[in-house]
Amino acid sequence: MKSWSTPAPRALPVQPDRLRVFDTATQALRHPGNDARTASLYVCGITPYDATHLGHATTYVSFDLLQRYWLAAGLEVAYTQNVTDVDDPLLERAEAMGVDWRELAREQTDLFRSDMEALNVLAPDHYVGATEAIDLVVRAVEAMLEGGTAYRVPGTDGEPDGDVYFDSAAAQARGGWTLGSVSAMDRAQMEEVFPERGGDPGRPGKRDPLDPLLWRVHREGEPAWDGGALGSGRPGWHIECSAIAREHLPAPFTVQGGGSDLRFPHHEFSAAHATAVDGRPLAHTFLHSGMVALDGQKMSKSLGNLELVSRLRARGVEPVAIRAAILDRHYRSDWEWSEDLLTAAEERVARWRSALDGPHADAGAAVLAAAHTALSEDLDAPAALRVLDTWADGTLDGLSATAEPLPVADVVDALLGLRLR
Repeated sequence: MKSWSTPAPRALPVQPDRLRVFDTATQALRHPGNDARTASLYVCGITPYDATHLGHATTYVSFDLLQRYWLAAGLEVAYTQNVTDVDDPLLERAEAMGVDWRELAREQTDLFRSDMEALNVLAPDHYVGATEAIDLVVRAVEAMLEGGTAYRVPGTDGEPDGDVYFDSAAAQARGGWTLGSVSAMDRAQMEEVFPERGGDPGRPGKRDPLDPLLWRVHREGEPAWDGGALGSGRPGWHIECSAIAREHLPAPFTVQGGGSDLRFPHHEFSAAHATAVDGRPLAHTFLHSGMVALDGQKMSKSLGNLELVSRLRARGVEPVAIRAAILDRHYRSDWEWSEDLLTAAEERVARWRSALDGPHADAGAAVLAAAHTALSEDLDAPAALRVLDTWADGTLDGLSATAEPLPVADVVDALLGLRLR
């Protein structure tokens, strides 16, 4: 699948990699685990039936910030993102709208790409649709069946035989993963959210109510692909990301990213599936961005309380102001979108732009050092934006120090993704 286009950020003077981030799995601040030269990132992509609301934008801007931090530290970054371009919510929305699910997916994926370009989010190296990864999924599920960490469920109530489920107990007995080791949730918490996030705890024939679907055999009226020995059907959700990540990134890769609603079951079982296949962890570190609310409730497609990036852009809102508003909230925080936040971001962008015509327009070295240091502590973007405020006010430490001229506009674009020019 074609990704979007974003200009490569300007190469900056290399900064020290002192990054510490909050790892969901260990519930602790730690270095994410990349080596001295490279880092790798997988961020779970959209299910393209209603893109792109501010919750989506917050996730992708947050992990774009991580990639920009690494680049400023002189690392080579490998980045992969998927698109869940076949899944129940997409099929249900297409049916309700009376449109072909493939056309809806194409339309919304195109809109997402244009929103990412506008928000100056660096494009992934690999942008892979679930429908492009069927062979990868089939091989992984076949391996789990052969290894005893997957099983077939007989059909009941008119459902066909042969759906394949992950055997959580068998996978834990094999070693390398335990239930809750990624999400840091206990059993009661998992049981509460599992049915809300695509799980089917009441499915007859499952060995554990929390066991997730790996392969759904064909039902009349649903899209299906040749699954070889699995039979005609389509992938479950979690195995999709697991298989794509294994194909395109090192094992384990540095950071698995996504919204906090993906902690369980999605990231838990994506990691479990990978380990069940080859015995290796999926990722070193698991990072999760917070949820965005509107009118007092979490912004979500199911509730319909969405503020869309495309709608803001159509109103004439500059994408740099949207990005600045997002960065003014720490990536792990839950927060609420409002017009007041947007207005404050627009005013702030105007102050920064005005300062680009002032005496410190080439004091990028001081801005870079201070902002990169701020980001080193769990990607503290609000602190990095305050660096820009003090620069604009002329009170940032180091402004008068002798240094090679470095345009602040270039630093802010490369490190924070804020296009001020």
